[in-house]
Amino acid sequence: MSTPSKTSRPPRLPSDQLESGGGVGPLAVHPKVFRDELAAAAEWVAGYLGQVTERPVARPIPSAHRQDLAAGVLPQGGQDLGALLEFVDRAIAPYPTGNGHPAFFAWINSPPAPAGVIAELLATAINATCGMGEHALMDLERGVVRELASLAGMAATTGGVLTSGGSMANLLCLGAARTWFLRCHDATDGPAYDQAHARLTAYHSDQAHMSVAKAAAVIGLPPWRLRTVPTTSDQRMDVGALQAMVEADRARGLLPFCVVSNLGSTAGGAVDPIEAITRVCRGQGMWHHGDGAWGGLGALVPELAPLYRGVADLDSLTVDPHKTLSVPVGCGAALVTDPARLRDAFAFRASYLDGDQDWPWMSDYTIELTRPGTRALTLWATLRQLGRSGVTDLLQHYQDLAEYLRRRVQQHPAMELCNEGPLPVVCFRLAHGPGTGLPDARADLHTAVAARVQARGHAYLATVCHDGEAVLRACVCNYLTTTADVDTLLQEVQSAIDHLRTT
Repeated sequence: MSTPSKTSRPPRLPSDQLESGGGVGPLAVHPKVFRDELAAAAEWVAGYLGQVTERPVARPIPSAHRQDLAAGVLPQGGQDLGALLEFVDRAIAPYPTGNGHPAFFAWINSPPAPAGVIAELLATAINATCGMGEHALMDLERGVVRELASLAGMAATTGGVLTSGGSMANLLCLGAARTWFLRCHDATDGPAYDQAHARLTAYHSDQAHMSVAKAAAVIGLPPWRLRTVPTTSDQRMDVGALQAMVEADRARGLLPFCVVSNLGSTAGGAVDPIEAITRVCRGQGMWHHGDGAWGGLGALVPELAPLYRGVADLDSLTVDPHKTLSVPVGCGAALVTDPARLRDAFAFRASYLDGDQDWPWMSDYTIELTRPGTRALTLWATLRQLGRSGVTDLLQHYQDLAEYLRRRVQQHPAMELCNEGPLPVVCFRLAHGPGTGLPDARADLHTAVAARVQARGHAYLATVCHDGEAVLRACVCNYLTTTADVDTLLQEVQSAIDHLRTT
């Protein structure tokens, strides 16, 4: 890895100068030293991001280096602040996930973007806890949550809270659904609660993200009361099967309380039939939650908008700005049409917490009391850089590149397309068997191809299970990606095919 240029830094100042200009104690740093280190870090960050295409997409971490990092041996004496940058440059930056590179197609991990990098630094300097107290970042969070809800097409009443990601957002929304349902049935405590809770059932499709099952487990729902609804040939939830399963469970004395829809499944990008599922939920007195961690803003794209009709009637929606919007990792959102239902589930009082009930603390809407203020400012900065039209253009960019990849796959004699979208993920398989030079029955064929592509470092993709078979999967969520990067990906897949033919 070529090292970004660094600015020179002065030696550590003696303690008497620290005491006169920079505070006292082992964490104190003289203002001049701090400014110099910030300048050096800024220069490094600019160089690092500017050189991303010149480096391998990803590099394997040597075993000895992994062991050193994981050993956790703290030295007795402290180090100069400058050692941080030297350590990152030597030990961390050379081994990225790869999501910063425009030829990274493996997972839905967006790259770092300038607005988020700068905003994260500023918010960290303020270091406010966005769970308690009265300060501007907490009010800013209320505003960006409303903006997200508007972008998603939800009802004007929608509010909610920023989260660490989709997993936490799904957990909060399922928790709110459970509390709402039990209150509707006058089963909030005592034997009535125990009896009702023991009969709760929830539903998701066989394409649901694993975080839904995790969330159900955390709120006390055992696996046998989380129903997996089959999907149709296009990987969308079979609404007729859902209706039949709910009615059968109700006939057995169970209490169906929630359906989780996919607004962009992780494996293939499917969007469940929102309006039809909502009709089932309303007819059965159930909560309808949409998991749109990846595709929750799809209604902004004209070609996708018809699939999102009915979003305004959802009870809740998960959206992850750190996926499609390139907000720094750790920024998801739980959006609830009636945000008071989040407070019903998660607001607890204590004598040492004196929040204003007219302006409730954000901790009332989540299980976190201590929450970083970086989420609100990084999201605000990104949305302000983009504007509403910029968000649409960014999502359209992903769509256009995915369509380009689909066409290239369809034109390739050795490749077969497995899905037609609608979101920007492309699943494809290799033609194998007689006449292809590839074995007819090799279970790890696509895994071997993906591993070969990853090891070469020019592009990066992964595999996914499609109709019981591991196939290649490429998703587009990098604003830097171009058609040239898509071409590189296919060239690398072809190179892996050629390699397998000769081994």
